[in-house]
Amino acid sequence: MAELLEALMLVSFGLSWPLNAWKGYKARTAAGSSWQFIALITFGYVAGIAAKLVSGSITWVLAVYVLNMAAILANWAVYVRNRRLDARAARAGGCAGSSASAVSPRG
Repeated sequence: MAELLEALMLVSFGLSWPLNAWKGYKARTAAGSSWQFIALITFGYVAGIAAKLVSGSITWVLAVYVLNMAAILANWAVYVRNRRLDARAARAGGCAGSSASAVSPRG
């Protein structure tokens, strides 16, 4: 029963990561994303996987951890891509979504 509950928790959290990666991919900007948050989540999943390995509790639940880790890695890839897109837009002088136009004086 404990494994089932742990898997349900992992699936609940795990469903959000692909949705988050897709949302970031479509947004084409890293604005609103936090590498620190993604790093903390990554650390948590690594710790969970390590706990399974150290305890010798290698069951089907480990596969759910691995699937979640794959989704987190996709979030990292989207974050890095969007940071590059933001940097390219900034170099071009037209950072989409910039608040600079919102504070420009009215004429």
